[in-house]
Amino acid sequence: MILDEKQITGTFPAMALRGVVAFPDMMLTLDVGRKKSVRALSFAMDKNVPIYLVTQKDIAVEDPNSTHLYEMGCLCRVRQVLKMPDGGAKVLVKGIYRARHLTFNDNGSHFVATIEKCEDKPIKNREVYIESLIRRIRAEFERYANVAQNLPNDIILNVATNENLSNLCDFIAFNIPAPFDDKQYVLEQLNIVTRAKILLELLSKEREVTEIDNRIGQKTRAHIDENQRDYYLKEQMRVISEELYGDESANEIDEYHEKAERLNASDEIKEKIHIEINKLSKMPQGAHESTVSRAYIETCLALPWNNCDDAVVDIKKAQKILDRDFYGMKKVKERILEMLSVYALSPESKGNILCLYGPPGVGKTSIGKTIAECMGRKYQRISLGGMHDEAEIRGHRKTYIGAMTGKILTAIKNAGTSNPLILLDEVDKLGSDYKGDPASALLEVLDPEQNCNFTDNFLEIPYDLSRAVFITTANSLDTIPAPLLDRMEVVSLDGYTREEKFNIAKRHIVPREIESHGLTGKNCRFADNALYGIIDFYTREAGVRKLQRTVGSLCGKAARQIAEGSVQKVNIKGTDLESMIGHKKYRPEMILPHDEVGIINGLAWTQVGGEIMQMEVAVLEGSGKTVLTGNLGDVMKESAEAAITFVRANSQKYGIDTEFYKTKDIHIHATESAVPKDGPSAGVTITTALISALTGRAVRRDIAMTGEVSIRGRVLAIGGLKEKAMAAYRGGVKRVFIPHDNIPDIDEVDEKVRENIEFIPVQYVTDIIDRALLPLEEDTVQKDNYITTQNTKTATIRN
Repeated sequence: MILDEKQITGTFPAMALRGVVAFPDMMLTLDVGRKKSVRALSFAMDKNVPIYLVTQKDIAVEDPNSTHLYEMGCLCRVRQVLKMPDGGAKVLVKGIYRARHLTFNDNGSHFVATIEKCEDKPIKNREVYIESLIRRIRAEFERYANVAQNLPNDIILNVATNENLSNLCDFIAFNIPAPFDDKQYVLEQLNIVTRAKILLELLSKEREVTEIDNRIGQKTRAHIDENQRDYYLKEQMRVISEELYGDESANEIDEYHEKAERLNASDEIKEKIHIEINKLSKMPQGAHESTVSRAYIETCLALPWNNCDDAVVDIKKAQKILDRDFYGMKKVKERILEMLSVYALSPESKGNILCLYGPPGVGKTSIGKTIAECMGRKYQRISLGGMHDEAEIRGHRKTYIGAMTGKILTAIKNAGTSNPLILLDEVDKLGSDYKGDPASALLEVLDPEQNCNFTDNFLEIPYDLSRAVFITTANSLDTIPAPLLDRMEVVSLDGYTREEKFNIAKRHIVPREIESHGLTGKNCRFADNALYGIIDFYTREAGVRKLQRTVGSLCGKAARQIAEGSVQKVNIKGTDLESMIGHKKYRPEMILPHDEVGIINGLAWTQVGGEIMQMEVAVLEGSGKTVLTGNLGDVMKESAEAAITFVRANSQKYGIDTEFYKTKDIHIHATESAVPKDGPSAGVTITTALISALTGRAVRRDIAMTGEVSIRGRVLAIGGLKEKAMAAYRGGVKRVFIPHDNIPDIDEVDEKVRENIEFIPVQYVTDIIDRALLPLEEDTVQKDNYITTQNTKTATIRN
């Protein structure tokens, strides 16, 4: 028989509490749901023993162990248990004394704990000090009770009459709605005076929190009352509007307000939209201003304020997409993948604005669309060609009739997200007039440091464009203003080589055109020599647009033959081209049939690819005049002057009359005079042809060369080696002399070209002469219009 519960110790059933703390001599009602806790209660009731209650540190832990519990709890007596239908229980317990568990284990059915009693430390302070603490606690509790709502009177009465400091502290801490960890801290204080001081601080804090809650509640109630008043007045306005105009314009205003509240925008933006909606509600029905205001509100509501798509960049998948859509373009793909890698690692990164620069038809616009697919972003295209009004970018002010946002915000609105990919097409074709300069308006759009606060003239609210990705395209960089070009990273897309065009046609164009013309791969086929024939003789372009049109024309003719029933299937070969699409439009670029004096194969770069440009030099009796023909530019003319200077300086070395510049007229001509030509890369070609003409030594017909020449004979680097090498390969050239500094560029040359052409790097033009020119023959040799004699060692035109 237990005589005094406050003295018992040992091992008892235990239960972990979540969010509540049990105190000695306090009645606590608990809702118990965990099965272990229900079994512990049942054991305590069946055996008529107390139960040890201890609070969890983290209420989210479902199956706690000793590390999840505070060290001190309370031994309690179960007074009443009410079983619930869901298997849980509602229990009433009363605290006996503070206790600290020495062990806390799971016996398989429920928790058990071995505990020791925690006695309050004796009070050593004087009675008057204790009385002072009790009064201070009562005074602080009274201030708390004045601001607390619905505090039971029996609690207030107990505080006013309780003279036991220890019990008073436990009673107040148990009954105020303080956080459970604060209550636990009070429970753990065995020094009663320290416990009282901590309780004073807790009461003061809870009073301040309650006062703040009350103020917030009052403001909330006032706001609710105001909303009820507004609702009542709006309902009256709606009814009046229906009576006057027979419509539901008031409902429209309410819908506008509701949509504005649902926007993912800042409070300042919402406030501005609400103000505009209120203005609209006061305007007469049918007024012109209401049309403008309504358009403004609907535009604001349609914009995706801070709404962004989840764009996840998968680099391996992006690589496959790029290889699927485009053939070749190794450097361009590498740069795109580098950009995508940055966004993969940092989705919020403000990357560089890429400018895809290249001739028409090379796929700049298509690349922009593919990049959007790789990034998982919405795609929007804005055509800037011919745009000459700044308002097209920044929007029109609301004072103008038909005012609207600019194309930038229109693209954002159409995309429905704040982070689309926007392609600014043909940025080099922007115009300007008295209406403004659109290129200047783009300066803010394409600057990552400024476009976070882009303000459209129509919207008049800053909009964040920094999340969008901008890509531009251009055919020429010369017409782009320098400040705008400085904001972009230029990625050059060179024209396609012959092999690249062939592969693009075979992999992409032919299947697409066959399908679009209602054909199949079984009833219409293109032979490889047919595709090469189209490329060589019917199209001459950097891109593949004409190639696609020609293939489409052939598919159309094949479709007609099959539809008429004359054939079941059509195999298009190279020999069929002339009969189907007419005579060849371009002649093949081929080397000369035999070696000649003063004629040499030069290599030129054009926007449509590389070409063989033959240089001809004739030396005539005269007075030292130099004639340059063939539609040459200033730079090319200066190259010819440099070549003549070099030959004069080295005339004795090559057995040339040192007075030739006085007694001979020199005529330098570049073939295809209708085509303008310029650039320094023909320097070595002119020099070699000039020495050939002055010495009478024939030039090997199977060689070509390119390189800038200095007056000292140094061969300087040039550009476009990839395209020039392809032209040499098509023309049957076997060896190409290139500047020594262009050796790294050989890696970019098509593999098939590298296999069939020998590249000879040279540093000086003297390294070329003996390799390019044949030895001088003993007898006079007649070649076309030239007579070469050993004695004069000059070439003259035959009369």
